[in-house]
Amino acid sequence: MNGVTANGSSHTNGLVNGHANGHANGHANGHANGHTNGHANGLVNGASYADDSDDELPAFDATEHPHRRYNPLTRSWVLCSPHRTKRPWQGQEEKPQGTSLPAYDEKCYLCPGNKRATGATNDDYTSTFFFENDYAALMPQAVAEEKNQHPLLQSQPARGRCYVICFNPQHNLTLAQLSTAPFSPDEHIVPIIQSWQKIYKQIPAENPFVKYIQIFENKGSAMGCSNPHPHGQVWSLDYIPEEPSKELASLRAWSQDPANQDPKVNLGACDDHGKPSMLLTLAKLELTTPGQPRVIMANDHFVAIVPYWAVWPFEVLVVPAQRQIRNVLQMTEMEVVSLARIIAQVTCKLDNVFKCSFPYSMGVHQQPTQLATSEDDEFAQFHIHFYPPLLRSASVRKFLVGFEMMAEPQRDLTAEQAAKRIRDCDDVHYLATLEQS
Repeated sequence: MNGVTANGSSHTNGLVNGHANGHANGHANGHANGHTNGHANGLVNGASYADDSDDELPAFDATEHPHRRYNPLTRSWVLCSPHRTKRPWQGQEEKPQGTSLPAYDEKCYLCPGNKRATGATNDDYTSTFFFENDYAALMPQAVAEEKNQHPLLQSQPARGRCYVICFNPQHNLTLAQLSTAPFSPDEHIVPIIQSWQKIYKQIPAENPFVKYIQIFENKGSAMGCSNPHPHGQVWSLDYIPEEPSKELASLRAWSQDPANQDPKVNLGACDDHGKPSMLLTLAKLELTTPGQPRVIMANDHFVAIVPYWAVWPFEVLVVPAQRQIRNVLQMTEMEVVSLARIIAQVTCKLDNVFKCSFPYSMGVHQQPTQLATSEDDEFAQFHIHFYPPLLRSASVRKFLVGFEMMAEPQRDLTAEQAAKRIRDCDDVHYLATLEQS
């Protein structure tokens, strides 16, 4: 008999020799005692590498071995499983968004001069255009707090205003397409950033209750975008939401941590007050790492990377490379131009990865408002997150389900592999190339 004996007293050749003392002793003792001591001593000690010395372990390979990576911005972990990129896919495939949109759509609620669903008429705009969202998630009116709440059933009123920013009068021009001639980021994306500046300054001045402003874009139906006309949104709120609140607290904690005062750690990348800056240090670290494995592109003022701790397959982080910029209003004219150019490059290369209009959610994190006065605001650093869902092709996306909902995020493609894929793509948008051929 080559397995377990009738009374569970031993494993023979297979497990005794294969797992040595752990399974030999574990199963010999464990079967007799109802698997209690046996599995504790056998399966835990015998089947794992916990007691093995480093000399006996195979060398770590980030492209092959499962491992976890730490996100210092959110103080959370992501599980990387690079070996899984070889598995076949038989799951859901997203329908790629069509590319044959007209320059003007008379039925579009965002095109110049058209009537929106509420009856309001859009301006005949020729550049950018922003207006208060007709179906806002928040309302500016204050209401009283709910009374007599149970500790397990708590709520608090939330108020704010929401806006829509049309990026361009043309119905069929995405940020990515504005990167390539006859268009240019200097002429067509700079006005978008200037709109961000205007609305970031204007909202708190007109609404003193506002404590936070979130600028973002959902691109593509895969990200829930209900209208293909290129546009973004701005939500202003009377509180700081969880994600930016976590980031601000982490930026402050990192700067104040005595261990990070060491120049070998912060690389001399400090904020306006001479304190270590997490994101400036990150920019310098990525730019000085041999081969720049996670850098997609950089210019005089900004660097775009696939962050080491990325969750989404082709996630991108854009950070200032030279100095602390707390919010969009603190940018010089040349920094605005540099930001426009790097946004154009990032979005163009993403589209070129799978030769499609690459869906994503993009958002700006910065000082909550220009007038913000909390202790965390001193450590704020402007940056942009791009979260694109596509994984293997234009029709296969990543889903945050199962283990990721119940335990922690997981990814297959490493940040370094993803950065190379994006970096190697052409700087000319694929649609322009098709039109020329």
